[in-house]
Amino acid sequence: MTLSIVVLGGLTLYAMAGQQQGSEQAAASAGRPGTGAQAGQEPKVTQRGRETFTPATGSSQLFGKGRPLRYGVDVEDGVGQDPDAFAKEVDRILADAKGWTAKGTAFQRADRPPYDFTVHLASPDTTDTLCAKYGLDTGGEVNCSGGPDVVVNLKRWLLLSPYYKGQPDMYHALIVNHEVGHRLGRGHQGCSGRGKPAPVMMQQIKGLHGCTPNAWPYDSDGRPLDGPSAP
Repeated sequence: MTLSIVVLGGLTLYAMAGQQQGSEQAAASAGRPGTGAQAGQEPKVTQRGRETFTPATGSSQLFGKGRPLRYGVDVEDGVGQDPDAFAKEVDRILADAKGWTAKGTAFQRADRPPYDFTVHLASPDTTDTLCAKYGLDTGGEVNCSGGPDVVVNLKRWLLLSPYYKGQPDMYHALIVNHEVGHRLGRGHQGCSGRGKPAPVMMQQIKGLHGCTPNAWPYDSDGRPLDGPSAP
């Protein structure tokens, strides 16, 4: 298996071979459901949870057309986050018309296995433990994706990225869309031109290189917001 470490929208750890991938993007969410913070307060990040997880209840409607990729959502116990609120945020992103459903991909959150992938919200220490199973060193800072597991680091979900300051909705979308993009086989991309939206698969933390912040793979008319292939 070949691992390559790169940086994305926060810091990204990305291992393509063997479908093991990791991404780290920062997100802030003061005053949003599931963040544990009120408006104007610094979100609290629990360094170590209980290493057990509670799944979100229920299932979602079908997002997109065709056979869906079934996904689960759960949250580590003891981190002060609500599984249903986190699931609604993931659902919101995957259901958006500017997301991966724009060109034939379908998703549906299921209330029981089998899952094609599971999105976990985990404390930094537990993220390290889960990601180490795939040979990924997250260092308490980054997210990872390996096998059927998409592990969102609580620290990255709650804290802000400079390019998305005050825009948690948009940055959460970047996290989920980038990770799911890798699950769909998408590689990294570069800026396609000054003033154009940064591709969601761009390593935005390295700089926007003239592009503008963007968290979606397609625009509102269904046109791809792509760029040239990048390492």
